[in-house]
Amino acid sequence: MPNDAPPADVPAVAASDLAKTYRNGVFKKRTVEALQGVSLEVAPGEIFGLLGPNGAGKTTLVKSLLGIVHPTAGEARLFGVPASEARARRPAGYLPENHRFPDFLSARRVLHTYGALSGVPPAERKERIPGLLEKVNMAEAADAKIKTFSKGMLQRTGLAQALLSRPRLLFLDEPTDGVDPVGRRQIRDILVELQREGTTVFLNSHLLSEVEQVCSRVAILNEGKFVREGTIEGLTQDEHVYDLRATPVPEETLGALSEGVLTAALEDAAGPSARTNGEAAPADTHRYRVTVDSRAHLNDVLDRLRAGGVELESITPKRQPLEDYFIDVVSRGQAAKEKEEEVRQ
Repeated sequence: MPNDAPPADVPAVAASDLAKTYRNGVFKKRTVEALQGVSLEVAPGEIFGLLGPNGAGKTTLVKSLLGIVHPTAGEARLFGVPASEARARRPAGYLPENHRFPDFLSARRVLHTYGALSGVPPAERKERIPGLLEKVNMAEAADAKIKTFSKGMLQRTGLAQALLSRPRLLFLDEPTDGVDPVGRRQIRDILVELQREGTTVFLNSHLLSEVEQVCSRVAILNEGKFVREGTIEGLTQDEHVYDLRATPVPEETLGALSEGVLTAALEDAAGPSARTNGEAAPADTHRYRVTVDSRAHLNDVLDRLRAGGVELESITPKRQPLEDYFIDVVSRGQAAKEKEEEVRQ
């Protein structure tokens, strides 16, 4: 089914104050606020990563954006169309977490069956399915039964299913769960290729190292609320600390700087084995840590080093791994919650 492209300035995904409250229990009703006023926008052609601990509301958010779950309040739109309308899902492909296919079908028959349900014409299915199975490395097992598949093979088949209708917007919920390292690399490559072709990808994953390598922007959802959102570089960069590689700093130059501003990095390994921007660093350079309180302060330090005859090889902002940043944010949120509960008691 052809998908006419919307105006370029219309977000691929937009949510405004989404809330979802579940009620459970037979006699004593208990409410669970899975989403609490979530708002976001994802631009066309972006790979957006949704992060959060178990129970944070990630799957509820994805299902609300797809109109599978009806929010208690707020609104979601896909390419400007309300998610509550069936036509909003036409340009979207979806790989849910823990998906299940009939185990008596083969991978090829799964794609034909789900493609038919999605309105993909028979001739187009016949043309596209072999190439998709090849793309996800399932061509050799195309006619094997689903019941014989490993978790990784199921994920690959599910990804091919999500791509069958040529979606402009792809929702992936834990797409690399159970996939081996080689397979994860292949899936990353597919996502990057899709982005180059203009496809928007909304990725929900626990594998933060995977997210860090492909996503241009991420958001952290915790207890139904967004607690952080931004580019990976912006979130994980320490704006006051830099890694510097330079020729040895004379003692008199070092002494002229304030204490703690310039220190030798513990991991310093001057010589051919040390690398800068993927290339071997000169053998006469050392690695230093620069700690400043402003950009002006940084430039003053660099000016003093040059004046002291130091040759600068490279300087880069220090970044912490996304996983460390995520754990820090979630842990602080949990600590704040526990403190609040103590105050109430």
